[in-house]
Amino acid sequence: MNRRGMIGAALALAGCHAAPPPPAPTAAATADVTIALATVAPADGVGSISLTGTVRLKRETQLAFSTSGRIATIGVLEGQRVGVGQPLAALDPTGLNAATASARAEAARADADRARMQSLLAKGWVTRTRMETADAAAAAARSRVTQTGFDARLGRLVAPAAGVVLRRSAEPGQMVAAGTPIVTIGEVGSGYVLRLAVSDVDLARLRLGQHAEVLLPALSPTPMAATVAEIAARGDDRTGTFQVELRLPDRPGLRSGLIGTASLGSAAAVAGPVAVPASAVVGARADEGLVYVYRPATGTVVARVVQLGAVGDHAVTVTGGLALGERVAQTGVDRLRDGMKVRLAPAASAS
Repeated sequence: MNRRGMIGAALALAGCHAAPPPPAPTAAATADVTIALATVAPADGVGSISLTGTVRLKRETQLAFSTSGRIATIGVLEGQRVGVGQPLAALDPTGLNAATASARAEAARADADRARMQSLLAKGWVTRTRMETADAAAAAARSRVTQTGFDARLGRLVAPAAGVVLRRSAEPGQMVAAGTPIVTIGEVGSGYVLRLAVSDVDLARLRLGQHAEVLLPALSPTPMAATVAEIAARGDDRTGTFQVELRLPDRPGLRSGLIGTASLGSAAAVAGPVAVPASAVVGARADEGLVYVYRPATGTVVARVVQLGAVGDHAVTVTGGLALGERVAQTGVDRLRDGMKVRLAPAASAS
C-alpha cells in the first residue's frame, strides 16, 4: 500500500469519514451542534506554554503627596470612574500655607539684603565676596519659594487621565509621609493586558506579536485571542521570572485583578508542521483533508482544506492550511457544515 493509501486507512481507523467535503449549509443545517475542540499543536512534540496571570490596565498610576501631612479629604471611592483633572484628595493646607508664607518672607528679606549689599559695593564699603554671598542667599530663597509652591500644588491630587479608581489606600484624618500612595488610578484608555511571570526557559520560546489564547473563567467559558505585547528585558531578582504582557481585546466586563490562563505556542514551531487529532479530519483524499476551524467571535465553524502529512496513533500531521494555536472541532464533525453555529461541550470550553 502506498503512502496515500496508508494515510486514508489510518484516518478511517481513527474515526475519520472518507467522504467529499460537505456543501454549504442549508436552512435545515443551521441547528446548533455540540462539539469538543482541540488546539492545533506543534507536530514536533513541543507543546504549548500554559501560564496563569492577572489582568491589569496597561497604565496604573499610584498618586502620592510630595510632602508629609494630615489628609483633609478624599473625594473618591474604589471602582469610581473619574475624568481627567478631577480632584481626588487633599492635605490639610495649614502647614503648606505656613511653609509658603515663610519662604516668601525669607525671599523678600534676602532680596533686600542683596540690594543693600549692591549699594554698599558700589561705594566700596564691602568686598565682592560679601556681594556674592548675598546673591547666593537670594537665589536660594527664591528656590525655596518655588519648592513650597510645588508642594502646595501637590497637596491636592487630581486624576492625570480619565480612568477608574483601583485602590484607595488612605483615609481622611490620617497622617501620611511624603510619597505614601493615596489613590491608584487605572487609565481605561490604555487598554487591558494579562501580566504573566515567565521562566527563562519558556521566555526563549516567545516573541513579540505572537498569538495567544486567554481564558478568563469569571468572564466567559470561551477563550479570547490575545497577542504578546511586551517582554521584559530583565528578570525579577527575587523570583528569577520575566514579566510578559499579553494585550487583550476590548471586552465588556474586563476588570483589573481578574485571573486568567494563557496558552501560547512555541515561537520556534510557528512556521513548522502542526498536528491535530485524527478525529478532526474528514474527507481524506490523497494528501488533503478537511477540518472545521472554530471562530470564537461568531461561535461558528469554518471548513478548511488542509495538507496532510504523517499519521500517528492518535494525531495527524498537517503540513499546510492550519496555524499554531487555532482550534478545530474534534467531535461531531460528521454533522458539521461550513458556517454552522455550534455549541461547545463543557470539557472543551476550557481547552
